[in-house]
Amino acid sequence: MDASQRGILMNKLADLMERDHVILASLEALDNGKPYGVAYAADVSLAIACIRYYAGFADKNHGKTIPIGGNYFTYTRHEPVGICGQIIPWNFPLLMQAWKLGPALSMGNVVVMKPAEQTPLSALHVASLIKEAGFPPGVVNLIPGYGPTAGAAISGHMGIDKVAFTGSTEIGKLVMTAAAQSNVKKVTLELGGKSPNIIFADAD
Repeated sequence: MDASQRGILMNKLADLMERDHVILASLEALDNGKPYGVAYAADVSLAIACIRYYAGFADKNHGKTIPIGGNYFTYTRHEPVGICGQIIPWNFPLLMQAWKLGPALSMGNVVVMKPAEQTPLSALHVASLIKEAGFPPGVVNLIPGYGPTAGAAISGHMGIDKVAFTGSTEIGKLVMTAAAQSNVKKVTLELGGKSPNIIFADAD
C-alpha cells in the first residue's frame, strides 16, 4: 500500500473515532476509573489528533541526498521496520494506543499490540474501528492477555522486528532481555518514573 493510501485509511480511522467519541470516553472511564469529562476532553481528543497528525505525515517521510566527493550519488531512504510489537499500559490506554499505532502505521509497519490486561476495552473498540475503516487484514493485530504470556510472547518472538513497551522498569528489563535473546530486535522503552511535588514550609 502506498503512503498516500495509508494516510487516507488513518484519517478514516480518526473520523470513526470522532463519531464514537462518547463511546470511547465511556469505555476509558469504565476501564480505569478516569472521570468521563477528562477522558472526553483530553484522552479521546488527543488520541484522534495523534492519528490525524500521523495520517498527514504518511507521505512526508523524505530521505536526504548527501553531497560527497567524487562521481557518486548518495542518498538515504527510510524504510519500514517491519512487524512492531507494542505493549501499552493501563493509565492512558487509548492515548498510548494512538501514540504507538500512529507512527508505526504511518510508516507502513505491521502492528502486534497487547493492551494492559486491566484496561483492554477502548483498545478493542479501536480495533473494531480499524477493521471498519478498511485496513487490510493482518496490519493491526490486537492480543489481549497477561504480561507473562502475551507480553512475553511478543518480546521474544523471532518474527517480530521491534518491540515498544511502556510500563515498569522491572518489566522493561525483561522485555529488553527477551528481545536480545531472541532475534536482537529493536527496543523502545518508556519506563516508570517519579515526578515529586515538593511543598516548602513557606507555601501559601
